[in-house]
Amino acid sequence: MIGAMADLAERLAGVQLFKRLTDRDRKRLAGRMKERSWDEGEVVIEEGRGAAGFWVVESGSATVSVKGEVVRGLGPGDHFGEIALLDDGPRSATVTAATDLRCNGIVAWEFGPFVKEHPEVAWAMLQSLAAMVRAAGVRPEL
Repeated sequence: MIGAMADLAERLAGVQLFKRLTDRDRKRLAGRMKERSWDEGEVVIEEGRGAAGFWVVESGSATVSVKGEVVRGLGPGDHFGEIALLDDGPRSATVTAATDLRCNGIVAWEFGPFVKEHPEVAWAMLQSLAAMVRAAGVRPEL
């Protein structure tokens, strides 16, 4: 189990939102994540519905669709839903299990207390969000 948690913490380093977290903080976050499975064909998240959690694919595959059109596939190590940890906005896509799917994830109401217990995580995530906005070329209103 410790090896699996270390692997998960390592995969979190590839998530833009968590890129600036320390190894220690990513391991702490990985320790809070829970495993969940979906059967082939089951909808994991639905476009337009409320957002609640972030997921890392452990095994299996899934499809991501927007307005009914498949836009990409997900496999082991891929992730989705990180922005859902920060806001209550609707999902921007539907994720459907293409095969039996196993993920590790955390929901917003568990992530909030984690950040409050480890406030340095919030600063690192703000820096990552700023980098994401800058890379997207989004300019704030002046």
